[in-house]
Amino acid sequence: MGGWSGLRRRSIESLVLAAAMGSAALVGLAQEQGQAAAPPAEEKPTPVKAEWSKDLVSTHHTITIGGAEVAYTATAGTMALIEESGKARANLFFVAYIRDGIEDTARRPITFTFNGGPGSSSVWLHLGLFGPKRVVMNDDATPVPPPFQLVDNEHSLLDVSDFVFIDPVTTGYSRAAEGVNVSEFHGVNEDVESVGEFIRLYTTRFKRWDSPKFLAGESYGTTRAAGLSGHLQGRHGMYLNGIMLISSILEFQTARFDVGNDLPCVLFLPTYCATAWYHGRLDDMLQRNLRATLDEVEKFALGEYAQGLLLGDRLGAEEQARLAAKVARYCGVSQEFVEQCNLRPSIGRFAKELRRDERRTVGRLDSRFVGIDRDAAGDGYSYDPSYAAIQGPYSAALNHYVRSTLGYENDLPYEILTGRVQPWSYGRNQNQYLNVAETLRSAMTQNPSLRVFVANGYYDLATPYFATEHTFNHMSLDPSIRGNVTMSYYESGHMMYIHGPSLRRLADDLRSFVGRALSR
Repeated sequence: MGGWSGLRRRSIESLVLAAAMGSAALVGLAQEQGQAAAPPAEEKPTPVKAEWSKDLVSTHHTITIGGAEVAYTATAGTMALIEESGKARANLFFVAYIRDGIEDTARRPITFTFNGGPGSSSVWLHLGLFGPKRVVMNDDATPVPPPFQLVDNEHSLLDVSDFVFIDPVTTGYSRAAEGVNVSEFHGVNEDVESVGEFIRLYTTRFKRWDSPKFLAGESYGTTRAAGLSGHLQGRHGMYLNGIMLISSILEFQTARFDVGNDLPCVLFLPTYCATAWYHGRLDDMLQRNLRATLDEVEKFALGEYAQGLLLGDRLGAEEQARLAAKVARYCGVSQEFVEQCNLRPSIGRFAKELRRDERRTVGRLDSRFVGIDRDAAGDGYSYDPSYAAIQGPYSAALNHYVRSTLGYENDLPYEILTGRVQPWSYGRNQNQYLNVAETLRSAMTQNPSLRVFVANGYYDLATPYFATEHTFNHMSLDPSIRGNVTMSYYESGHMMYIHGPSLRRLADDLRSFVGRALSR
């Protein structure tokens, strides 16, 4: 990808004037100033750099957070990423919320926020957790009937930080510029570079280099955040104060049920157990206390279970039956099923098996949700009931909100979560598992003030909490900075904020995290 320009912000009038001045006008101007004009045959057009934004719109609002009124300005629109030659590469859509009345920006944090996918817009963290509005969801893991409701988010973190929600290329309203191949943005490194360039440009154009800076990402957005921690620091000298990782995945080997990779079998087991606990499928002793049960399962997973899987075909029949019985007990399924899976039940098989007798399948993003497939045979998902429950409410809310409240108009489809980014390039990681944990470790080592908050949902079958723990336990962080990592857990799924009690706890935890990150 070509280098990005650091365009100075120009007035619209000067841009129009520059565009209007053809070669003849420039020749005439030179003659008036007593300069020799170049022969017509040698004339070269004067390059005119693209406008960095044509559609920004700002509106003013207030919201009550913690009993105090917060006045803020919302700005929605696109920002052009432009090469030094002046060629536009892409237009990234964003929504920024800036608290009014702040004179000293050096004391006011700004948080750049995005979701994952790859292929997801920032709508989930925007209208679920951080923004001034939130989508109303049911706490009991049942779908909300349309029409859907958007209300003031009394848990928004606008009282402690400004926020910029970024939609990467091909998500939301963000698109590659005309004539630019979208593959130049659809990859691990390409994505980090383009989002990193947006952050640099926003920080420059809106004069926030002196502000404390945070990143907040969810799911693959945590992969992006870890990559950005190194990219921003190494490429632009932009040191961060904190990173918020919601449902983290930094090491992809922990979540890929490939033949020969037993790691996910070990790391998913506690989430299988938590799911079975939620659905009341465990025996009386294991149903008593979720946390105590998970402690027992984690010990088994890292001990007997891991050792048995490592033995492979050397595991005797008697020992295999004993392990199968234990796995079945912790997962709320039959021993026969576990044996048929060779002790290695994958996500799809477990999700189908747990409530097969009721012809129900549990969700992947949030295993509290249940769906109804065409039949009760086989394994895998025909759809994820937890995604189906959030897709409608968040899609309708965003499309209504940007026009009716933010005053932004765009007739393009807002890509909530799209497959148009596929195939996604993993660069040199094509034939191995992507691992950006080392990038984060390096950034934390070079910037020992960088703090990291990690939010985990017990019922998240997409990025299980035990897999996240495994990743951080293998980062080899120096003891002097190991305390910079905060782990927190919630009785919800991948988007833990759709559960009211978890939303309240998560918002409070994040507010405290920001305070600690600024206290140094």
